[in-house]
Amino acid sequence: MINIKSAYLNTRNQFLTLCSNLETEDYSVQPTEFVSPPKWHLAHTTWFFEQFVLKEFSSEYTIYNDDFAYLFNSYYNNAGERVLRPNRGLMTRPTVKEVYAYRNYVDSKMVVFLDSNPSKKALEIIELGINHEQQHQELFYYDIKYIFGNQPTFPTLKNSIALNDITQKQEFITIKEGVYQIGHNTTGFSFDNELGVHKTYLHQFKISNNLTTNAEYIAFIEAGGYSNFNLWHAEGWDFITKNNITAPLYWHKVKDTWHYYTLNGFKPVEPNKPVTHISMYEAYAYAEWKQMRLPTEFEWEIAAEHLNYGQLWEWTNSAYLPYPNFSKAPGALGEYNGKFMINQHVLRGASIATPENHSRKTYRNFFQADMRWLFSGIRLAQ
Repeated sequence: MINIKSAYLNTRNQFLTLCSNLETEDYSVQPTEFVSPPKWHLAHTTWFFEQFVLKEFSSEYTIYNDDFAYLFNSYYNNAGERVLRPNRGLMTRPTVKEVYAYRNYVDSKMVVFLDSNPSKKALEIIELGINHEQQHQELFYYDIKYIFGNQPTFPTLKNSIALNDITQKQEFITIKEGVYQIGHNTTGFSFDNELGVHKTYLHQFKISNNLTTNAEYIAFIEAGGYSNFNLWHAEGWDFITKNNITAPLYWHKVKDTWHYYTLNGFKPVEPNKPVTHISMYEAYAYAEWKQMRLPTEFEWEIAAEHLNYGQLWEWTNSAYLPYPNFSKAPGALGEYNGKFMINQHVLRGASIATPENHSRKTYRNFFQADMRWLFSGIRLAQ
């Protein structure tokens, strides 16, 4: 069992470190519906511990502010009414200063609670809350990059994340056909959507040892990949034509040379870095152009021990669905994963923005096929 108090404090302090280089004006911006302001992330993750731990298990706890449950609930219908997601950026109040005071208040109460020999159930929810906050720390990177990357001057953010060049020669790893076990069955934390260990049959397949690079993706662009409807799902073709998409998110053509925005500035596209900010539609079309395919999530999980994964979340060709014998927890916490098991695709692995020790080969990330602001990439299979 992890040292839950140490893990709690380290995780909470890490979020403060991520935000330490923001200016006050950065905290409340919401340029589009799927982006949440940094201030909201800081408050929402705090509300989680107040709502599901202190309010539930500490008889001595006093709610910090009755309005905060309405302001900072995300999607938990069982926890009451909430501000609509597109309106998170309209809140200039509470101020950033007040949100930090809220975090300090809840943290001080949580430390006292953690020293009071909490029940096993409470500890399990705290561990879930720690992992929930780590997810929001990764979302912070997605969101602040979108906030900065849609400004005319492309601001930078001091950070410790960077993609590495892909230097090894591409090879395809063969995985033999057979019946394999899927799902989380070891000690340590997992989300409920990883449970329901089961067997699945896989045909023999091959999977690339490398992610697709920027140079490889530029070849797809220059070959007319974005203008050849034969390569695209009908829905994907409608998406790129409606939104005039001709390259990955944050890419811009300057004097016949592709440039892109990174948190370290606007620069020429680096050919040996893995291509990122790719929708599932684009990943599928690229695979079609290469006369290959995307792996299923089950193929990916079985191949994972042979892969050097972790730079980018990798799109799979699997719909996000429950495993056999999956069951939702009762109440609000049962809303965490199960109700999203429709119209989404699974990504596997991790990214450079994923907090340390927050990745495992059974982890099932999931997004809609048109999402591009996450740190996503392409690994081919055949």
